[in-house]
Amino acid sequence: MSLPTPVVTIGLLIASNVFMTIAWYGHLKFKSAPLIAVILISWAIAFFEYVLQVPANRMGHGYFSAAQLKTIQEVISLSVFVIFSWLYLGERITWQHGVGFALICLGAWFIFQDWG
Repeated sequence: MSLPTPVVTIGLLIASNVFMTIAWYGHLKFKSAPLIAVILISWAIAFFEYVLQVPANRMGHGYFSAAQLKTIQEVISLSVFVIFSWLYLGERITWQHGVGFALICLGAWFIFQDWG
């Protein structure tokens, strides 16, 4: 039994965004670490993001348009980041973040509409 294309695509995009968020922002708790070490470790973590993102886009393209794939990726990226910044970095999520995210989701909704 194989999973539907949207499930596989979105699952891989979620996993890839977890790696990318860690690569981009995980080092913020380690400001005393040498910058070159942080860069190299981030690159190593980001490798796994590419290992997941490239197949997600390849499998998903055709079912989704390129614009839809990018939109899905951006919404997932923001969702993963909000959770990461709250749980890992201990940052507060404000109502302004909620409104901004809602507006982004509204924009994403428009990308998926086909009005001829």
